[in-house]
Amino acid sequence: MIDDVTTLAFDVLVIGSGPAGQKAAIQARKAGRKVAVVEQEKGVGGMCVQRGTIPSKTLRETALSLARLRRGAELLDFKLRPDMEVSSLMTRLDQVVKANVAYLGRQLERNGIHRLYGRGRFVNADTVEILSVDGSRSRVTAQTIMIATGSRPRTPAEIPVDHENVLDSDSILSMLYLPQSLTVLGGGVIACEYASIFAHLGVRVTMIDRTPRPLAFMDADLVGKFVQAFEHNGGRYLGGQTIGSVEWDGISQVITRLGNGETVSSDKMLVALGRVAAVDGLDLAAAGLAATQRGLLAVDEHCRTVVPHIYAIGDVIGPPSLAATAMEQGRRAARHALGLGPGLPSEMIPIGIYTIPEMASVGLSADEAEKRTPGTIIGQARFDEVARGQISGIQDGLLKLVCDPSGKKLLGVHIVGEGATELIHVGQMAMLGREGGADVDLFVENTFNFPTLAEAYRVAALDVWERRGG
Repeated sequence: MIDDVTTLAFDVLVIGSGPAGQKAAIQARKAGRKVAVVEQEKGVGGMCVQRGTIPSKTLRETALSLARLRRGAELLDFKLRPDMEVSSLMTRLDQVVKANVAYLGRQLERNGIHRLYGRGRFVNADTVEILSVDGSRSRVTAQTIMIATGSRPRTPAEIPVDHENVLDSDSILSMLYLPQSLTVLGGGVIACEYASIFAHLGVRVTMIDRTPRPLAFMDADLVGKFVQAFEHNGGRYLGGQTIGSVEWDGISQVITRLGNGETVSSDKMLVALGRVAAVDGLDLAAAGLAATQRGLLAVDEHCRTVVPHIYAIGDVIGPPSLAATAMEQGRRAARHALGLGPGLPSEMIPIGIYTIPEMASVGLSADEAEKRTPGTIIGQARFDEVARGQISGIQDGLLKLVCDPSGKKLLGVHIVGEGATELIHVGQMAMLGREGGADVDLFVENTFNFPTLAEAYRVAALDVWERRGG
């Protein structure tokens, strides 16, 4: 009975507790608003914690540990068992997920944010009905509503994903045993991360995409280093390809026929051809909203939908679909909804991609900088040029500093190699520390711990110094 439904009222209601939703909720609460978060899973954190970032990075750490073991024990000739269970490669996963869920829950509690457990559905543009697992219902009205429900894998109708032989990015880690071979469809972040992880685990990986090179939005030199390392580890990248058909032979192999006539066979397949907004069951039409043809929610530069008091943040609005970017979208959307300034410019948000080797960037790319001010100067440092890289045997690291034509002002930093996602913050802080960007000489005039990979900043800055004529 509708009359029996409990009605609650909040200033801000956030649907979804992933990185974007959490950040939006905390920002709104810190501004003194009454805030609630709706989550249908028992624990908070969303896909990031449950099936996305945390599980895949846990497997990645295992792959890296095994690689270090191989490098450090030249006399130890070992191989993984052919029937190695994937779950046993992530022995700490359950512990890590529980720790994250507990930490994030405490964070919401400490900030005085109400948690509502259940599945949300729009009744109208101002009201969301929440259906709990016990069948009870409640209704929540709010002045501002944030949709942060994340995404689910996009699966083309012609590819038979059965979650046993042909898997998507949600079911890939549910494989019982580590396959001997794997075909990965796609050239985006998820495809590249899993392709490099499984190649490091000794799986024969073939990555197939329609683009000539993967990760087209990243610096070409960085991606070149990544592909080189991937193929060095036994992987194969087939770019510029179209998919003719995919089928399971009923015995042991997934058969992929390419548009050029080539056939690729493998034990398993990962379909990583993008993701669409997880908005099923939200009844968007009741709020005056609809998903785009690509299955995403369209927003303006403030993450505001066509309904002015409803915002969409995180994976529901599409690429880059990175946790750090989602957090920033949540923070900015909340600030805009509350009439607060946005803060730092968006180009200062770093990008981190957990391939092996890692890639990271902040600020302008070389092409973007060249378009703004022709004559851009680029300084580079290879990790095998610095002592720490030589000690650690790191052969595939590269750091690039993008500077204005004077060779003074730092416009962007791009890194590939071990620790790239941590090292990028040195460049980010330098660019944020001075109005208009850092003077690249900052890296020459200061002393770094020795030996460290951060010393690459000084080597690259010296390269800039030489290119500008001293």
